[in-house]
Amino acid sequence: MLRTAKISELRKIIKEERQRGKTIALVPSMGYLHRGHLTLIEKAKETGAFVVVSIFVNPLQFGPNEDYARYPRDLERDAQLVEGCGVDLLFHPSVEEMYPRPMVTFVEVTQLDKVLCGANRPGHFRGVTTVVSKLFHIVQPDIAFFGQKDYQQYLIIRRMVSDLNLPIEVRGVPIVREKDGLALSSRNVFLSPEQRQEALVLSRSLNEAAELIQQGKRSARDIEDFIRNAIMRDSQGVIDYVEVRDAEDLSEVTEINRQVLIALAVKFGPTRLIDNIVVEVETNV
Repeated sequence: MLRTAKISELRKIIKEERQRGKTIALVPSMGYLHRGHLTLIEKAKETGAFVVVSIFVNPLQFGPNEDYARYPRDLERDAQLVEGCGVDLLFHPSVEEMYPRPMVTFVEVTQLDKVLCGANRPGHFRGVTTVVSKLFHIVQPDIAFFGQKDYQQYLIIRRMVSDLNLPIEVRGVPIVREKDGLALSSRNVFLSPEQRQEALVLSRSLNEAAELIQQGKRSARDIEDFIRNAIMRDSQGVIDYVEVRDAEDLSEVTEINRQVLIALAVKFGPTRLIDNIVVEVETNV
């Protein structure tokens, strides 16, 4: 496996691979990799492309009271994991390499960034789209892989690529979960044993809500209330949001009559977890 922290070196390597006729696949990450990330890499490897994994904890997407300094980092552990997965190139730039001077240019996808996680994290998705845009221009991938646990991020990146006519295929990969249903997250390491057990209410309530929809429940507000009540009953978690949204454009849903996203964010102590489920509704024609 090749590895570099320098943009110029990465571009030289990518140019040589393209001259060999290779397509390029990118898996962007902030590191502290888990099985969810490794699943993205597996999907990238299946394409037969030259696979690039980036590891960069992006300061632009953290708010002033968020956990940038606390975000877990272990580059050498991550390097061993990605090498074991057959990654061709690991790109791990420093903050100085990615942002050599204060940024005055940003990429912003409006509307989609004002709801769910974006509602209470102003500037977060601007930071995400800016760094992903930079990575796309640096690596120039043909395909890029994103996990659907961050479903809003996935939609925003997909819309950015479409609106800016970037020649990149954005592929979403379903959520990877522990056997007990907890969505894999780099932040799970911060949960106490009791909090981790309580956090199982997230996936459980989402699945139960999806079942209610399949049984004919159509009120989005009733579904949201059902999940909120389950979380408050079965845990000490502090709810940030529980919302039913259109799965394609995150618009508000009142009556569930199309494919919807049920998304939530809940804090267990200082640790904020997100989860979601996409529910396809059968409609009688």
